[in-house]
Amino acid sequence: MSGLPTPPPLDDTEYEHYVESSLPEPSTNAAAVLDEMKCPTKVPYERRMGDTELSYFLPSRQTGVNDMYLHLGFHAPERLVRRPRVRTVYAILRLRHPMLSARVEMHDYDDVRFVYDAPSSVEDVLDDAEANLEYRHQSKDELIDTYLNGPRTLSNTRLSYLILSQPTDSLLPTPPRTPSPSNSGSDVQQLHDAEDVVPGEHSYELLICAMHFLGDGMALHQFANDFFGLLGSEKDDAELEAVLEAEWRSRWENDAPETSVLPSCLEDHLPVSSSRFRRVAASIDFQLSQASQTGGQNFPRRKHPDRHTIVPTVSFPEDRTKAMLRKCKEHGVSISAALFAVCSVAWARAGSSARGDLPTMMYSALNLRPYFSKAKEQAQERALQESYWFLAIGYFNVILPSFLPKEGQEKTFWHRARMAKAQSARAAKSKMVVSRTHEMARERGERARIWAREDDEKERGTWVPPKPSASPAPPSIKDILPARTPGPSSALLGLSLLGNLDGMYSHASFPALKLHTLTTGSRQRHGAMLLFGYTFKGRLWVSLGYDENGFEEGVVERFWKEVGNCVEEYLG
Repeated sequence: MSGLPTPPPLDDTEYEHYVESSLPEPSTNAAAVLDEMKCPTKVPYERRMGDTELSYFLPSRQTGVNDMYLHLGFHAPERLVRRPRVRTVYAILRLRHPMLSARVEMHDYDDVRFVYDAPSSVEDVLDDAEANLEYRHQSKDELIDTYLNGPRTLSNTRLSYLILSQPTDSLLPTPPRTPSPSNSGSDVQQLHDAEDVVPGEHSYELLICAMHFLGDGMALHQFANDFFGLLGSEKDDAELEAVLEAEWRSRWENDAPETSVLPSCLEDHLPVSSSRFRRVAASIDFQLSQASQTGGQNFPRRKHPDRHTIVPTVSFPEDRTKAMLRKCKEHGVSISAALFAVCSVAWARAGSSARGDLPTMMYSALNLRPYFSKAKEQAQERALQESYWFLAIGYFNVILPSFLPKEGQEKTFWHRARMAKAQSARAAKSKMVVSRTHEMARERGERARIWAREDDEKERGTWVPPKPSASPAPPSIKDILPARTPGPSSALLGLSLLGNLDGMYSHASFPALKLHTLTTGSRQRHGAMLLFGYTFKGRLWVSLGYDENGFEEGVVERFWKEVGNCVEEYLG
């Protein structure tokens, strides 16, 4: 794998299994009232994708690589999850965030556009929500497996989708609460039901589906919090319909906005110097940073015609999570930095055939919102203030040794956690973040266009290998530095470290809805792997999404077992 690895997004998804809902349909009288509020015509808005968005869109066209999902398990009274109420809440959020209701039109490999038709009435907004909402009777595991491994749910005309499921077994009497793992337990157990279901409540599973080029993982979580905030509010159904009506009137009843209601692409939000010297310097810096990324560890892969992604997940009870956080703080690191060290040590123990003289490189996501240009924000003030659905992530690498000393392994572990912390901070605080983001976006966009054209031509049977270029190559860092053999730059895996998600979910604002389980990820390419780490409901969660058919038998299982062992041994 040459160059900086292109990561499977989070930070790298058409299932037509409809189950007729037993919940009542909306009132026909309410629908008739809403039908009277119309604006004359639909107003289309469009904008071209930027390079970062293209790098996610083009690989996703065939099988949905990168399509994101967020699963949340919760308990709620049946009255709060009836279809009319859910549809109204979903309609409000789709109205606030037009990217969710947009479609994609591809004119050329470098001309792909978001197109959004302004809703002509409140009923138009409700119809849009209804068309992208589905009720099922599947379990959490069935929902996620269907989304990851079944026919694609999303498409160019369906960029987002919502599935609410009431598992069949939740209709039966509630079983006793499942005991949590104890502090003294030696095995990391998977959490199932985190809370008892009180009389009148049922168990539900929510799956939020969205294209990755619409936004990042933080947009998913903010959307989920807003969804539960409206759904679990004290407003009755009529009051929620009034909110929808008021918001549609404020946006579309009178003159349509002249400026675009679609947030700008990532590159347009980041300032670019007009100086030619600075642009050349940025290009050289980017090439130097690329050349310094060295990694020589890989999970041994195998060829298999079918991709099958699984997501083993472990959760730790609140008391143990607090103890882990306390121990990390004592050593001057966060849980996120510790998880880099966990993966490093786990790989050293499980990857016995790996070359220990080459380091281990792992990649993670970097939030780019703090670097946005204020001038660009002001130009897009309405869209940015009202919508958080836009893509704003970059990537950075953490490089750690791949060997383990025979003695003092705990000391080594915490030293590597501090190394990971330092490298992460250096990436976030670098003065070259913006220029490197532009250079990486340009490179990834160009690579995605080349591969997409090649894939399409191969499918049509017209592909011809390109001839070597007769024109001289543009200047590069190789023309400045002495010649040297490039080092390997393979990444072992990616880590999506989401931090404390309880800081994003206002549980107290929707007390009737009791969230207990969270799982997230995306549809993957063959042989992909991504580890997630976060705290939710006071618990530490660690999950590993990977293609079980894409790796040699047993190697990932050994690594995952060692991840659990390292957490037990070093974090407590």
